[in-house]
Amino acid sequence: MPSLMLTVAQFATSNTLAESLSRLKEITTTAASAGTNLILFPEAFLGGYPRTSTFGARVGSRTNTGRIQYHEYWTQAVDLGDTHPDGLGVYDTPGDGTRGFLEHVAKDTGVFLVVGVVEKVGATLFCSVVFVCPRSGVVGKRRKVMPTGTERVVWGIGSPKTLKAIKTEIAGQKVTLGAAICWENYMPLLRATLYTQNTSIYLAPTADARESCISTMRHIALEGRCYVLGCNQFVTNHTLPPFADDMASAACSEEEEGETPAEAVLCNGGSVVFGPMGEVLAGPLWGQEGTLSVVVEDLEREVVKAKMDFDGGFAGHYSRWDAFRLEVMGLEL
Repeated sequence: MPSLMLTVAQFATSNTLAESLSRLKEITTTAASAGTNLILFPEAFLGGYPRTSTFGARVGSRTNTGRIQYHEYWTQAVDLGDTHPDGLGVYDTPGDGTRGFLEHVAKDTGVFLVVGVVEKVGATLFCSVVFVCPRSGVVGKRRKVMPTGTERVVWGIGSPKTLKAIKTEIAGQKVTLGAAICWENYMPLLRATLYTQNTSIYLAPTADARESCISTMRHIALEGRCYVLGCNQFVTNHTLPPFADDMASAACSEEEEGETPAEAVLCNGGSVVFGPMGEVLAGPLWGQEGTLSVVVEDLEREVVKAKMDFDGGFAGHYSRWDAFRLEVMGLEL
């Protein structure tokens, strides 16, 4: 059986969508040459995570300056051409060409892409993850069901119908891919939804660079008995997207007038990979951009071994379906 190489890409969003797409292609091509079969990019890698941005919003009021900032953010977002109200992947239009670009990158490199995107539908934005197979193109997409804190000012609430795990074959190995975005990983029933579908590779693109996030990733690996890929960006005030508020200087030392401000780290990364027994396989990666990769010889074997004494998946001996029921609106489990 061919081995399976899993990679996380800890890189910041570029200034424009075109530049981010070009960088994604470059990173994926390099990873492919090293043997990567699946690569995960961070939350909102395409479109940009609006770190430090206020969009002029306060309780009870919004400003015109904030609306202009929102429009600038919207112009960098991705139009995948999905016309379904719940975002279920009904691609009746080519969108802005991003979907086709990703499909070509996957096909040309042979790498399965999982990419965090800011998706625009009309004038509304969603934080999404898109799954792109080298053979079949886009095979799945899901939207964040609960934006965190002030993300709710600019991101819509995604449909739970998109919480469908993706069953596929990568490098000759059968896998089930499930994704939870950032603080969705703190939602017990959302995690259970992915476990119920027997997710074997749990993908967690995030914007949370706290040490506590690493503990959460380990817990998920143990709870789900699955491989967990946590992927974040490394961001400084010099790599913030142009639509972001110029607030990063508060984290810098004072500079003489006319000098370049000191670099301030706004998101320190922390990408990590755990195995199904909670063992650290790679990372955490702090303080720099880069990739982490792990090689799995027989994923199904390792997952089954880990589930011998704890199987919370569908019909698993620890799920206790005789005592508990999980229902997700619009999603057949």
